Amino acid sequence: MRKIKITFIFLLLFTYFHAGYAYEDGDFQVWNTDSEEKKINDKFKLTMDEEFRWENNASRLIYHHYEPGLTYMANKHLDISLKYRQVYEKKNGKFREENQPNLNVTLKEDFFGFGLEDRSRLEYRHFDYQPDSWRYRNKFTAKAPWKFTRFGIQPYLADEIFINFYNAAFSKNRFYAGLGLNIIKDFKAELYYMLESTRSSGRWIDANVLGTKFKIAF
Repeated sequence: MRKIKITFIFLLLFTYFHAGYAYEDGDFQVWNTDSEEKKINDKFKLTMDEEFRWENNASRLIYHHYEPGLTYMANKHLDISLKYRQVYEKKNGKFREENQPNLNVTLKEDFFGFGLEDRSRLEYRHFDYQPDSWRYRNKFTAKAPWKFTRFGIQPYLADEIFINFYNAAFSKNRFYAGLGLNIIKDFKAELYYMLESTRSSGRWIDANVLGTKFKIAF
């Protein structure tokens, strides 16, 4: 078990530093997400996310969204949530609006202590400046079975793919390497590196993202 533990940590650190230096010509961005959730009962909870993104070496705000939602916790292996995301994204010097209802189905399993999650997300994207579209996203996350220090620091790896329905195209990929921790009771945080690869005009553009997430439960 100790050998597996050391190997996983080495892989996490190697991926972090290798990805960071391999794409030094890509844009550096900073993302921050703040989340709140309120448990209604043993089966339902309300959620609210707010996210900001800065590009151009983290010097310019280019994205902001709000996302309220309702989650049904069917059992310890399955969550189903319905959410609505209000997006403001800067394009051609102007913030453009997107209205995005989405359905999420998350499968959860424990495999030799590793916490595995597979989330499928179906989005309907409504715009007032371009045709509406559908998009599918799948994110697979593996959390290490070990926690460190009194804050319960826990490493994880994740990968997310994006597929547009209108042209059946694989349009984006996000690879994550991060750490989750418990700051105090019911207040959690994450720090992660993300390599985002986006297809644009027939070529792939990479961005190196330093991200933070904070979540409070009521």
